[in-house]
Amino acid sequence: MKLSKDSGHLFRFLGLFVIAFLIFLVVRHFVVPKSFGEYGHYRGAAIDEIAALPVKFAGHQTCEACHSDIADTKNGGKHAHVNCEACHGALADHASDPASVIPMLPDTTVLCARCHTASAAKPAGFPQVKIDEHSGGLPCKTCHNPHTPVIGSDKASGAVLGAKTAGGTK
Repeated sequence: MKLSKDSGHLFRFLGLFVIAFLIFLVVRHFVVPKSFGEYGHYRGAAIDEIAALPVKFAGHQTCEACHSDIADTKNGGKHAHVNCEACHGALADHASDPASVIPMLPDTTVLCARCHTASAAKPAGFPQVKIDEHSGGLPCKTCHNPHTPVIGSDKASGAVLGAKTAGGTK
């Protein structure tokens, strides 16, 4: 087989391609971690690195051990299956040193809206409100105790209930 006199440019392109591929392999060798691919398409060392990170969440059992009165109220209400740290944030530091770390008291206007803003994507039986129309800008805790959100379900929300129902909020 006779090569065309103009085929030199194809060999030069092939040479550049081979050189670029070799450069890619060298760079990949230095950039990709050694443990990559150890457990499939993952970096094997990541497991140990994640395990070495400090614990941030205490778990609801830890909260309930010290705050049993609030836990009893919550467990008797609609939020019985919502863990404390879903609303109050990570509390491992508070659990290890309660005096120096004060837990977050969430802004209920923002917090409650995360789950309860009306949306067609939510199940029909899930409590949903149009936040702007429902509260007139007041925080949810004005009428609802976040641990037992049904109005009138406890004495704390009942005290505010008389002042709010006159305005007819829904």
